[in-house]
Amino acid sequence: MRSMLFVPGDSPRKFEKASEGKADALIIDLEDSVVTEKKPEARGLTLAMLKGRPGPHQLYVRVNALDTRLTLTDLAAVMPGKPDGIVLPKSQGGDDVRQVATWLEALEAAAGITVGATRIVCVATETASSIFGLGSYKGCSPRLAGLMWGAEDLSASLGATEKASGGMFHSPYRLARDLCLMAAAAAEVAPIDTVYTDIDNLAGLEQETRAARRDGFSAKALIHPKHVDVVNAAFEPTEAERTWAEKVIAAFASNPNSGTLRLDGQMIDKPHLRAAKKILGQP
Repeated sequence: MRSMLFVPGDSPRKFEKASEGKADALIIDLEDSVVTEKKPEARGLTLAMLKGRPGPHQLYVRVNALDTRLTLTDLAAVMPGKPDGIVLPKSQGGDDVRQVATWLEALEAAAGITVGATRIVCVATETASSIFGLGSYKGCSPRLAGLMWGAEDLSASLGATEKASGGMFHSPYRLARDLCLMAAAAAEVAPIDTVYTDIDNLAGLEQETRAARRDGFSAKALIHPKHVDVVNAAFEPTEAERTWAEKVIAAFASNPNSGTLRLDGQMIDKPHLRAAKKILGQP
């Protein structure tokens, strides 16, 4: 999964448009993009979108944060639509995942869904306190599928006046990004890069996405359909990377009992083999 496109939960028109694109996943949003008075209506519309399933996309629902006391109401409303996953905003750590997982177990059983099938992706860096919970996601639940870092709400939590300049995030946000990446790696789940908010700057989007892939992120969250193709292409391995990966895999296949090998004048070992398989999407 490379691209996860947010769609407002109260806009079937935008959902239909998003469904025509090539995003790997659509995140139907019941949180920030829906004002409080429209949330009940949005829950019903979201359920209809889930049941419609117009394309091959994975369908996630971003529910409201646990501290709003709306999370369980959101889950009860949408689970009959059998979403592939839930996005939990403002997550504070593994205990939040366990709470949502407990609710999902009951709601899956009630909806005739295989218990455990619904995945959870956490937006894990939206408050200052959440940074200190990043190490608690490892082993918290088999449902956990990804950790996404976010800068917008974190800025408000920090009381900052600016997040970035010259196309570069300032230090607190780079720290949150890097710690989220490491937390996801430790938990063996997908690290998901934050949204890009300069809608028309596609060159900047490509640069940021390539940097994310370089550092180890496997997907990016998006807020506009025209970002999808740019992000999908940026996450594809280059021809040079494919060639290198194929050579590494072939070298170890020819020498199955060797822990280290010499390839093109360089020493390679098992971490290189794992990296090569990741590039080619092999287990």
